[in-house]
Amino acid sequence: MHSPREVFAALSDGISEGRWAELSALYAEDTVVEHPQAVPRPTRITGRATVHERFTSALAGALRLKRKNVVVHETTDPEVIVAEYDYDAESVETGRTIQTANIQVLRIRDGLIVHSRDYHDYLRLAVIRDGVDQLVKAYEGAPPRELSPVTPESAGTVFERLVHGVAGGRRDELPELYAEETHVTHPFLPGSAVVRTRDELRAHFAAGKAMNPEFAIADLVTYQSADPEVLIGEFAYQGSYAGKPVRIANIFAMRISGGLVVESRDYGDHLGIAGDLGRIPELAAKV
Repeated sequence: MHSPREVFAALSDGISEGRWAELSALYAEDTVVEHPQAVPRPTRITGRATVHERFTSALAGALRLKRKNVVVHETTDPEVIVAEYDYDAESVETGRTIQTANIQVLRIRDGLIVHSRDYHDYLRLAVIRDGVDQLVKAYEGAPPRELSPVTPESAGTVFERLVHGVAGGRRDELPELYAEETHVTHPFLPGSAVVRTRDELRAHFAAGKAMNPEFAIADLVTYQSADPEVLIGEFAYQGSYAGKPVRIANIFAMRISGGLVVESRDYGDHLGIAGDLGRIPELAAKV
C-alpha cells in the first residue's frame, strides 16, 4: 500500500513523463474528480474509465508538462493531502512555453485516489495554445452559474473571518487580520504583484470594495495541515452582480502565526470572473 504522498508523486511523475495511459490505475474504480474552476463551468467526473478517457484525450497530447516547486501539505486527516506545484508547460502545436501554478486536494484510501479537487491555470495554458478566442466563446455560450446553500457566518478561524468579511463588505477591517509584514500572492491572476504590507492590503481591499458586490460564502471547507501554522480553505463567493448569478470558486493556502496571516497564496477563479464579464482578452494581455 502506498502513502498519499507517494500516490501523488506517482501521479505527477507520470504526467511529467507523458505516461498518460498509465495514470488512471492510481484512481479507485468509483473515484470522483472535480475541477471547480474548469472552463466555462465546474466539472465533476466519476469512475476510473472516465478518468482514463480524460487523460488519454487529444487535450492530454496537446501539452508537455514538467512538474517543479512541489509543496505537499499532509493534513490532520490521514487520507487527505493538499499539493501545490508548478508546471513548465509547453504547447505541442505552437512550441510556446509558460510556467503555471496548480493546487490539488486529494483523498487517497488504500493507495488509490478516491476523490480529487483540482485547480489549474487554464488561462495561461490557453494562451500558449493560441486558445484565447476559444475561451471567450466558451464563456459566451455558458449556462447561468449554479448556486449552493450558503455557509453561515461564524467567528471561526482567521481564514473564516477573512472570507466572510470580504463577502460582507467589511473590507476596511480585513488588513488587521494580517501581520504588518506579510506575503500574499494570487497565482492565477496575471500581472498581480506580491502584497507585502498592511498598507498594500488596504489598497487591495479598497479596490474590491469599489465594485460593491453582494456576496455570501458557500461550500466552505478547511483542511488543517500537520504543520499547525498552515491552513488550507476551499470556498466560493456567490450571489449576484449586474443582475446575474455569480459564483467564484477559490482555494487559499495560508500560514497563520500569532493569530495573523504571514503568508497566503490565494488561488481565485480570475478567469471565470473575466469570462462572465466579457474581459478575457484584457486579462490574457497581462500574461
